[in-house]
Amino acid sequence: MSYPPLKAVTLTHVRYPRGDKTGHFLAWISLVPVFISLGGFVSHFFFRRELQGMFFAIGLIISQFISESIKSCVQQSRPETCALLEVCESHGWPSSHSQYMFFFATYFTLLSYRKAGFFGGNENKWIVEVIAWFMAVLTMFSRVYLGYHSVAQVCAGAIFGTVLAWGWYWVVNNVFIHYFPLIEESYFGRKFYIKDTSHICNVLKFEYDNARAARKNSANKNN
Repeated sequence: MSYPPLKAVTLTHVRYPRGDKTGHFLAWISLVPVFISLGGFVSHFFFRRELQGMFFAIGLIISQFISESIKSCVQQSRPETCALLEVCESHGWPSSHSQYMFFFATYFTLLSYRKAGFFGGNENKWIVEVIAWFMAVLTMFSRVYLGYHSVAQVCAGAIFGTVLAWGWYWVVNNVFIHYFPLIEESYFGRKFYIKDTSHICNVLKFEYDNARAARKNSANKNN
């Protein structure tokens, strides 16, 4: 009985040279976009439900769709190592991983400078910005080191991601933001407690103060 050829799901199918500790580490780094998407934005929706965060995620999805569309049009092959990695069937320009991470780092930085309230105080912003950009550069390096992309392919992804993030940020904060109050007051917004707190300078302090005040009011009512 003959079986059809098998194909791996490339989302988490990352290979590295056996015994290469650096490659092993960078293989995990290549999965950072997956961790951000599943761990970050899914958790954000369940626990925060911020409109800025939701439109951030929508922008990333649009960016990835554009990346795949460009790949289909350009059809540039991956490096020769693609045979060992079993990814020669997919195209390499631009790098989706690089585009994702540079979109994320750029949009994240722009939001923090806008005082979008889920970053804490202003004194903490530079820390999260540095981490975001460091992970973006490291992810880009990992794709070249592991043989999935050429330098030109990851650089193209980085440029596309940065430009798209700027463009999407402008659209969200100059066009869509005017509809945020309508979304908050809609059936969907009230049903799922969708909110926008980007106008609050320090959301962590705001929520902390209100939580303490609510606890005091509850204690006073019980006494």
